[in-house]
Amino acid sequence: MTAPLTMTAGGALLARLKRIGVDYIFANSGTDFPPIIEGLAEASAKNIDLPQAIVIPHEGAAMAMAHGYYLATGRSQAVMAHTNVGLANCAIGAINAAVEHVPVLLFSGRTPTTEQGRLGARTVPIGWGQEMRDQTALVREASKWDYELRFPEQVTEVADRAWAIANSTPRGPVYVSLPREVLCEAAPAEGLDRPPLMQPTTAHASAAQIRQAAQILAEAEHPVIFAQHGAGSPEAFAALSDMALEWGIPVCQYWAVGLAIPTDHPMATGPDPAPLLAEANAILVLDALAPWAPDIHEPGAGCQIIQMGQDPLSTRVPIRNFRSDLSIACDTADGILALKAAMDAHGPAKRADRVERTSLRNARDRRQVLERAKAGGAGAMTKDYVSLCLSEAILGRGASVLSELGCPMAPMTLDHHQAWYQEPHAGGLGWSFPAALGMQLADRDRLIVATMGDGSYMFSNPVACHQIAEALQLPLLLIILNNAEWGAVRQSVLGIYPDGHAAQANRMPLTQLSPVPDFTQVAKASCAWARSVQDGADLPEAITAALDHIRTNRSLALLDVRVRPA
Repeated sequence: MTAPLTMTAGGALLARLKRIGVDYIFANSGTDFPPIIEGLAEASAKNIDLPQAIVIPHEGAAMAMAHGYYLATGRSQAVMAHTNVGLANCAIGAINAAVEHVPVLLFSGRTPTTEQGRLGARTVPIGWGQEMRDQTALVREASKWDYELRFPEQVTEVADRAWAIANSTPRGPVYVSLPREVLCEAAPAEGLDRPPLMQPTTAHASAAQIRQAAQILAEAEHPVIFAQHGAGSPEAFAALSDMALEWGIPVCQYWAVGLAIPTDHPMATGPDPAPLLAEANAILVLDALAPWAPDIHEPGAGCQIIQMGQDPLSTRVPIRNFRSDLSIACDTADGILALKAAMDAHGPAKRADRVERTSLRNARDRRQVLERAKAGGAGAMTKDYVSLCLSEAILGRGASVLSELGCPMAPMTLDHHQAWYQEPHAGGLGWSFPAALGMQLADRDRLIVATMGDGSYMFSNPVACHQIAEALQLPLLLIILNNAEWGAVRQSVLGIYPDGHAAQANRMPLTQLSPVPDFTQVAKASCAWARSVQDGADLPEAITAALDHIRTNRSLALLDVRVRPA
């Protein structure tokens, strides 16, 4: 009788991840990784197809790279971290992913339970030092589902369940703890190439809900759309653009994390919700965590509000009391396409007067934004000026721009559904640089631009990120908007205490970052092209030089741009 074919459970897990669609494992290894490393070598020796395992020198970068890769491809990836200490470094990325509905398969080792007598038992002092009563607590609130692998024969079922739950709407990260002793055991090798045992669930809007939403918008005298996380697909991006223009519906992209319609679209309004809410009698909210600020803005009592998205009531957020007269759970792209078809069924829009009025107002407001941006280039620059110069340099290149307290969206001309990504609303800093690395890894031919503040750059573990860019030959453009302060903190203080002591101080407490390091030297340590720009007149040529370097040498280019304090 032939013995059943087996392999190390660590190797079996990796093989199964490949079968369910994982392309990359972003990993920072530790003493719990011997069975994973042995599994990689064993699978290679046996010609078993595996995801590409990449060494990522910091777990925060690993999480953000998985996040960025998903934004570029729509495919969830795996992160593997070292026991509790590596998982702690993953926590910020897990929070970011949870808030933005990004599915990540997060794994970390667990310090061995046994002290002797088993393969994989504790062998070094940290085996005792890293043990926790509840390791999963580090990421449980940010995880849709969690589990600890108990037996090697569970590998296939646990991997499949993790993938299916992460990719079910509303999507989000999941976590699996991997004890070293279990990974060291032999697991069945048969069946690792079978199709997934279960498929993700997808929420779909009912036809009745879509008809009701279409009727509300079609009959409204002053409808408005608020969009925060983009349109979800190129088809939905085009459909929303067409529907808004046909019906004369202004679209406000307040604190936009993704792009829903082009920034120069006739119906694209400025980011201020106040004038729109003042007159709106029907509002469609597309996948927005906070479509406006209730302390400042308030829709009219008779206004009908439709909330549409993966999780229109944001059920994982304890307090979020935005009114929803019609709640539609669905993927945003599917909902937009269905709504467009339902609106078309109402016949010709016949809203020429509203289209003209709205487009003239939006064109006027956009001219003012561009004029202010152009005027901000004398000496130390404004962020708007940097944004405008970047926009002009990348126009027509199909670029993707990521901004983390970096370039503002308003002065830019952005025209496709993957053109813009802002920092997650969870506020876990250090996201833009490594997320851009993940996007560049997914599409090496696309121009990827990461813009961020100087504080955010320091949060990103830049030495680790530059090492990744060099090791993987990822040729993105990185622009640091350097004002030597926590600008967002300063603005928050001024918003609450506009006439307070802090506002009148020469140096506001707890906001200064001087002296700022020479960031160009950090980049050059990993063979990147880097330049500092102090004067606005020099910026257009510097961006051109950076893009020329990327095109010619296919490696990272960094611009450290001095901007005025916020």
